Amino acid sequence: MRQSDLNDIMAFLAVAREKNFTRAAAGLGVSQSALSQTVRGLETRLGLRLLTRTTRSVAPTEAGERLLRAAGPRLDEISAELAALTELRDKPAGTIRITTHDHAVRSVLVPALEKFLALYPDIKVEVVVDYGLTDIVAERFDAGVRSGEMIARDMVAVRIGPDLRAAVVGAPSYFATRPVPKTPRALTEHNCINLRLPTLGGLYAWEFAKGRRELRVRVDGQLVFNASAPMLDAALAGAGLAYVPEDDVQSYLAEGRLIRVLSDWCPPYPGYHLYYPSRRQPTSAFSLLVNALRYGV
Repeated sequence: MRQSDLNDIMAFLAVAREKNFTRAAAGLGVSQSALSQTVRGLETRLGLRLLTRTTRSVAPTEAGERLLRAAGPRLDEISAELAALTELRDKPAGTIRITTHDHAVRSVLVPALEKFLALYPDIKVEVVVDYGLTDIVAERFDAGVRSGEMIARDMVAVRIGPDLRAAVVGAPSYFATRPVPKTPRALTEHNCINLRLPTLGGLYAWEFAKGRRELRVRVDGQLVFNASAPMLDAALAGAGLAYVPEDDVQSYLAEGRLIRVLSDWCPPYPGYHLYYPSRRQPTSAFSLLVNALRYGV
């Protein structure tokens, strides 16, 4: 059988099933006149009329019904098998490398990856914790995760979490001998636990805002860490004030193990986004991961 015969039979099947040339043509992506000529050509070669046409309807003739019953299921089986082969070729697999920091891992990535990896056992995800602004292209990462305000404009950014808030906290034992700061400027008189940012090589300036006022306060203290988790541990131990993610301290605030200050100076800010180069050609595995992490879906 010639390839053209197979194509013509598929065209006939589309019309016979839709019982309408217009809908069948739309489904095949061809014009109605071209589809009509194709079916007529098949009828001419077979010497049989396959469709009865009226101004209002299209229906298979007896010969058309026979061809529909014989060829339809077989071509459907072939189409299904081709689709299965395509799925085998595109079976999601491989390793996806992501750079982020520890709070994003705890609050967003681990909860989502637990479900995602169970669905796709051939996909591996490598997460590298780094507070620096990593060049994901140069370092061969597939993507990065940072808050929305930190992502370069030439990147594709997909929101993967709700808005965030920071919290300034200290243990009751710390405040037993020190006054509660009323303004961010008063923090310069306190023993604050600092965060070092490797990209800039300096200490993170605590950011505050109230109404239209925005402040960046360079605090001082005896302890410096490069991640938020040990900062929280130090605050719980009474070693100083820490500026950490709000959701990390909720339970400690409820238990009275920490006291929060300056909450009216800590408004929400854009939550975590997964970002990657706009020129990237995503693999099947990466596309699935993006959809799994997408916030609000």
